[in-house]
Amino acid sequence: MAAVGFDKDGKIVSISIDTAQDKVGFDDKMALTSDTKVAGKTKKELGNDYGMKTASKIGKEWFEQIAEFEKWVVGKTAAEVAAMKLTETVPAEEDLKTLVTIKVADYIKAIEKASKNAIAVKGGEKVGLGAVVSTAKSKSAEGENGAVAQVDTTIVATVLDKAGKVAGSFIDVAQTKVAFDKDGKVTTDKTAEVKSKVELGDAYGMKGASKIGKEWFEQAKALQEWMVGKTPAEVTGMKLAEGKADVEELKTSVTVTVGGYLEAFKEAAANVK
Repeated sequence: MAAVGFDKDGKIVSISIDTAQDKVGFDDKMALTSDTKVAGKTKKELGNDYGMKTASKIGKEWFEQIAEFEKWVVGKTAAEVAAMKLTETVPAEEDLKTLVTIKVADYIKAIEKASKNAIAVKGGEKVGLGAVVSTAKSKSAEGENGAVAQVDTTIVATVLDKAGKVAGSFIDVAQTKVAFDKDGKVTTDKTAEVKSKVELGDAYGMKGASKIGKEWFEQAKALQEWMVGKTPAEVTGMKLAEGKADVEELKTSVTVTVGGYLEAFKEAAANVK
């Protein structure tokens, strides 16, 4: 995932890249062994606990290498980043050879996607990324029903103005599922692209069950728009009722549970740079 700030000429002025690499464990009877109540951590959140440094040829942890990559892309356009020299998806640029040995192809794709998804904001100064990872919807096998490993990653990119108020935000959720049959064999195509809720659009299928007749991406957009002009404290301090927005302006536009989005937003606002 990447939160990217572009200037009026399309050059990158701020960027935060992260990866959620979460595992769900099962025993030989396909009963869950992972504590799914514990929130997952991204690679940046893991820091030195990610454990790359000892195996790294340059003795640098993942968060240190991604920081160097982030520095390198600043001042460039998404197209210029995409044109960087690679050797087996590892940077082959002379000024990165001793700083970044991790594979960066997917990070480049995330930057390109951020460029395509960019929203125009007024007075934006600093951009931040926040993520909340949950495996709580994973299930053990039960009878004829096979086990399911599910990782839900809520992602928020936000930009603050010089007064510290929200100039714009982008909310999305990657809801990744791996299903097993009753014998414990994977039935999901692991090579297939996983689309986020925003990418699914109408295909997500919420509109038919929605009391207000709005799809998920429409509700997320309404929440994003409500945030504009407010301080992070005003956003995270919004009145809730059973996890849903209890705000007059949102009653006809947002009926989804928003707790996770506010948590990811809080992290994004705290991480702006």
